[in-house]
Amino acid sequence: MRMARFLLSAMPFTGHVNPMRAVAAALTARGHSVRFYTGSAFRAAVEASGAAFIPWTSAPDFDENDLAATFPRLVGKKGFRQLLTNVVDVFIETIPAQVDDLLAEWDREPWDAVVSDELSLGASFTAQKLDTAWGTVAVVPLNLASSQGAPSTTGISRGTNPITKTRDALLRALVPALSGPITGPLRRARAAIGLPYSNLTLDRMGFSPQLIVASGSPMLDYDRTDRPEHLHFVGELALQSKPTTLPPWWGDLDGRTVVHVAQGTQNIDPTDLIGPAVEALAEEDVLVVVATGIAGRDELPFPIPANARVGGFLPYAELLPRTDIMITNGGWGGTLAALGHGIPLVIGGGDLDKPEVAARVAWSGAGVNLRTGTPSTAQVARGYSRVASDASYRDAAARVGEQLRSLGGTSRAAELLEGLLVKAL
Repeated sequence: MRMARFLLSAMPFTGHVNPMRAVAAALTARGHSVRFYTGSAFRAAVEASGAAFIPWTSAPDFDENDLAATFPRLVGKKGFRQLLTNVVDVFIETIPAQVDDLLAEWDREPWDAVVSDELSLGASFTAQKLDTAWGTVAVVPLNLASSQGAPSTTGISRGTNPITKTRDALLRALVPALSGPITGPLRRARAAIGLPYSNLTLDRMGFSPQLIVASGSPMLDYDRTDRPEHLHFVGELALQSKPTTLPPWWGDLDGRTVVHVAQGTQNIDPTDLIGPAVEALAEEDVLVVVATGIAGRDELPFPIPANARVGGFLPYAELLPRTDIMITNGGWGGTLAALGHGIPLVIGGGDLDKPEVAARVAWSGAGVNLRTGTPSTAQVARGYSRVASDASYRDAAARVGEQLRSLGGTSRAAELLEGLLVKAL
């Protein structure tokens, strides 16, 4: 097809930007012009994908590792209170300023289609305001309303018997009431930019009615059967990693059972999960490879046992093929990467979408859900023992991995987005 002009938008979080960068790279490789709207911290990463970088300007440009500096209501909040405040202050209240940025970019040079992650509401509202083609790329566990299972983000696995199915139905019925603190700010944001009233809740408003490209797979969506026809799972959205300098201890992995411990890039207090994990495995005949989540931070603020090694960011292309088990906080990108290699998981997910990831992985059989983001040493030890001793977890991880790899990844995402444009034209 002819070259098209795409405007991609991702909220300025590593877990949102990285999969969208992969989509940007796939589109530019197919000859399209791509602009990418996100926070200034990601300029170099965006430009490396081949896209032109468009910064948050009117919108408050924030540091994902210090949200409270820009959004002070987040100070001291965790769990559901953090989730609610985070959604309102970071994702909703910034919408009008995001729209200002994007309308200014449209005036400079129009585009043919907007491609936004499901929480880049400024971009999705701009697409609606301008009546342009719009596709959603779901970069976190699919939070699309369904008639099956509990509402997404609750961290509750889909019911399998009459009692738990009734529980799920009751929770779904409560969504409009529970969405009250979010619905008001959403409606005010729409009004502020001149969009008409909508009674849609957040689990519908951020998704395009034209095309949804979802990272993940049906197995990690509870195999729901009521998904719309314009939804397509594509597996993992990741860039091919470039060769990197390996840490000096890399040779220590040779011949060892490797357990990778990762706590993601947000809420990265190492005492939450990393500390209990290295302590739980200190006497095991394994090599524990820890990622701190911050580039250059290659040490922990506490002593580590002799069988542990630490790095900031580690090259997954080299590490995951050598990893036997992963202990993680449940970041979606890392979870998909591990499962794509058939690695069973122990998940300590405490905040934001992490409990939901943990519940989905446990439902698939590919891992253990510790049901807390701050597990004790004993809890981690029990979770690890279950996964290490029961082959069913590895078998399930292999099945999920096979499905993820079969769905086409970034190439399929780019193809679908081109199809969106063909329909628009």
